[in-house]
Amino acid sequence: MGAHPDQVDVAIIGAGPAGLTAAYLLTKAGKSVTVIEKDPVYVGGISRTVEHQGFRFDIGGHRFFSKSKEVVDLWNEILPDDFIERPRMSRIYYEGKFYSYPLRAFEALFNLGILRSTACMASYARAKLFPKKDAKSFQDWTINQFGSRLFGIFFKTYTEKVWGMPCDEISADWAAQRIKGLSLGKAVLDGFKRSLGLNKKPNDGMETKTLLESFRYPRKGPGMMWDAARDRVVEGGNHVLMAHGLKQLSHDSEGWRMVATGAQGDRVIRAKDVISSAPMRELAGRIHPLPKTLPDALDLKYRDFLTVALMIRSEDLFPDNWIYIHDSKVKVGRIQNFRSWSPEMVPDPELACVGLEYFCFEGDGLWASPDDVLIELAKKEMGILGLCDPATVEGGVVVRQEKAYPIYDDAYAAHVDAMRKELEGAYPTLHLVGRNGMHRYNNQDHAMMTAMLTVRNILAGARVYDCWQVNEDAEYHESGNEGAEASFARPLDEDQKAALDSVRAVPKRLKAA
Repeated sequence: MGAHPDQVDVAIIGAGPAGLTAAYLLTKAGKSVTVIEKDPVYVGGISRTVEHQGFRFDIGGHRFFSKSKEVVDLWNEILPDDFIERPRMSRIYYEGKFYSYPLRAFEALFNLGILRSTACMASYARAKLFPKKDAKSFQDWTINQFGSRLFGIFFKTYTEKVWGMPCDEISADWAAQRIKGLSLGKAVLDGFKRSLGLNKKPNDGMETKTLLESFRYPRKGPGMMWDAARDRVVEGGNHVLMAHGLKQLSHDSEGWRMVATGAQGDRVIRAKDVISSAPMRELAGRIHPLPKTLPDALDLKYRDFLTVALMIRSEDLFPDNWIYIHDSKVKVGRIQNFRSWSPEMVPDPELACVGLEYFCFEGDGLWASPDDVLIELAKKEMGILGLCDPATVEGGVVVRQEKAYPIYDDAYAAHVDAMRKELEGAYPTLHLVGRNGMHRYNNQDHAMMTAMLTVRNILAGARVYDCWQVNEDAEYHESGNEGAEASFARPLDEDQKAALDSVRAVPKRLKAA
C-alpha cells in the first residue's frame, strides 16, 4: 500500500513532461509523491493528446527526437512497445503551391513564375547593390539577404502571425540564428549551371537541409507517453490528483504546506520538497508570504495558441506532418495533418483530419471567440486557401493552449534571474522545472532533463546539479553556483548538456533607439 497522498516526500505541481518525469523517477527511487494537475482529464501539458470521438489531436506537433541517450532511454523505458517511425515532411504553402522547408531558392523562383521571380531577382539585386547599413531589425536583415519581394512572401507574414509583433520591431540577431544555409545567389547560379549542363550533382536540396528525415512518435500521440508515465507512478503507490489547482504554497519548520483546490474543496498536502512546473507568474502569486520578486513574475509574458481540428470527407489533403501558411489573407499560421503523425490518430479511413493552428494572446479576439465561430473561420480559410471545399467538412473541435510560448522581451531574463535567486535563497527545497516553470522556450527533452537533474538533487539533499546551466547562447558553466557546497558541485556530462541545449531561439523586440 502506498503513502497517504497528503503526507509525502515530494509534491509536484503540474503533470506535464517535466512533472511526470520527476514523479516517475522519484517513484522508482522509492519516494512518496503526489502530483497535482489542474486539467480534469489530460496529463502531458502541452504534450497531451486530446481525443474527440476517436480522433486524436497533438497540440503543436511533437517529434520524439533527442541527442541525449538518457532521455531516449527513458522514453523507451516508459513506452517500450508503442513507438512508430514516421517520415518527416513539412513545407510552405503559398498561393496554391508547396515550397520546400527549409526554402530551396531555385525551386521557389520556379514556382513563383517568370514575372514574379524576375521581380524577386530585381529586388534581390537591389538589396545586394544597396544594402541597408547597420541592419538592426529582422526585416532589414532579411531584406538585405533576399530582397524585399522574397521577404514579403516567405518571411514576413508567418513570423508576424506566430510572434504577434511586426518584423521591423524584431531584432536582427534572431534572423541570423533562424535563417541558415540559404544563399539565394548561390542557388540561382547553381540553377543556371544546371540548365547549361555544367552541374550534374543531384539537386535534392540536401546541402541546406539539416533536418531529420524521420522521427519516432507514439502510435496514439504524445499523450500516450505521459499517460503511461502517470500509470507507472500510480502503480508504484503514488498519486496524481486531476482537476486540482495550486491555491497556496507556504513553508514552515515541518516543511512545505501546499493547498490544492479541487471539486471537493481545498486539500492540504505536506511535503519535504516541492517541484513546480507551473508558470513562474502563477507560482509567485501563490507563495505565502508573497515573494519580493512578485512584480518581476507578473511582468513575464506568453504567446498563446489554439488548434481548430476539422474532419473532412476527403483523401488526405497533403502528405506533410504540417504546412506553414504564408498568406496574409488568412489568420491561420500552420496546418497539421494528423494522419501523417500516425495513422491511429484518425479512426475513419474515409476522412481527412487537419488541425489549423492560430497564434494569439489569451483574451484577444481569436482566443475569446466561441468554438462554433472558430470552426466556421477555419472552414472558410480552408476554402480561401483552396485546400478543401468547406461543404466537405463534417465536424470540428477547438483545443486551446494557454502560455504555449514564453516571450523573451527585453526584461524577461532579469525578471527570471531575480525570481530564481530569491526563491533558491529562501527555499532550497523548492525546485523549478520545465518550459513554464523556468520560462524557457524548450523542447520536451530539455524539460525532462531539468526534471532528471532535479530528482538527483532531491535524492542527494543538495543542489548537486544546476538545471539552469544553459544560458541564452546555449553555453555552459560549471554547476553548483546556487546553494550547493563546493564538494557537491558537479559539471554536466555531454549527454546532459545535449538535452539542456534543446532550447529554441525566440525573437527579441528591438530596444528603442
